Amino acid sequence: MTDGRKLLRRRELLRGAALGSSALVLGGCDAMNENATFRSALRGAERLNQLTHRSLADRATLAPEFALSDISPLFKTNGSLTGTSTEYLAHLQTSFADWRLRIDGMVANPMDIGLDGLRAMPARTQITRHDCVEGWSAIAQWHGTPLRLLLQQAQLSPRAKYIVFHCADNYGARPYYESIDLIDAFHPQTILAWGMNGEALPVKYGAPVRLRVERQLGYKQAKYVMRIEATDDLSKFHGGKGGYWEDVGDYEWYAGI
Repeated sequence: MTDGRKLLRRRELLRGAALGSSALVLGGCDAMNENATFRSALRGAERLNQLTHRSLADRATLAPEFALSDISPLFKTNGSLTGTSTEYLAHLQTSFADWRLRIDGMVANPMDIGLDGLRAMPARTQITRHDCVEGWSAIAQWHGTPLRLLLQQAQLSPRAKYIVFHCADNYGARPYYESIDLIDAFHPQTILAWGMNGEALPVKYGAPVRLRVERQLGYKQAKYVMRIEATDDLSKFHGGKGGYWEDVGDYEWYAGI
């Protein structure tokens, strides 16, 4: 078996384990999900998944990439179909001409950058598979700015441990947000995507920019990103577990595949 096939097989095994544990949560086992012992076991499985994933592959190992001919004819629009904040809706009316991405928190050089600024930076194009925790997958081509370049430009503090993505969409009264650690933040395939399949990123897929962190399941790929914040502690944000779905108890924080 070639190295590429071995990597893809490892990814399939890890994806199956992650989807399997999430299926327990989603599959109607409500009584079990309310049980503290059961929830503790799931958190233990998450830690095991993270350790296994990080031990099987080097931190810079790439997720599989595909050919143009592999792009899926249909890519589902999971999650929100648009940003909902007043600020976002105003930017939408002007095609994001004055939109700015804020990068702050534990950085020495807080910065604001618009779409033109992002597109002027070195970019990466990648054709990858989006694996949704609900069981579907699709392949698309993404164009965007490597996150590591922005963090380097903002001069990330050596005390920072996580990167938090604040988004413009809400689920009820809760704002959507997500987070990743620095290993994933500096991964070569982790980008802020502003293009999809050769065109500007459509609104329903997260315009003006969305996160693509290709070694994680789909719910980590935050859409409508408005602000990126470096931190050393996730407990200070919203429900304290590092993301909207994590806070409400549906999915675990680490979703590596």
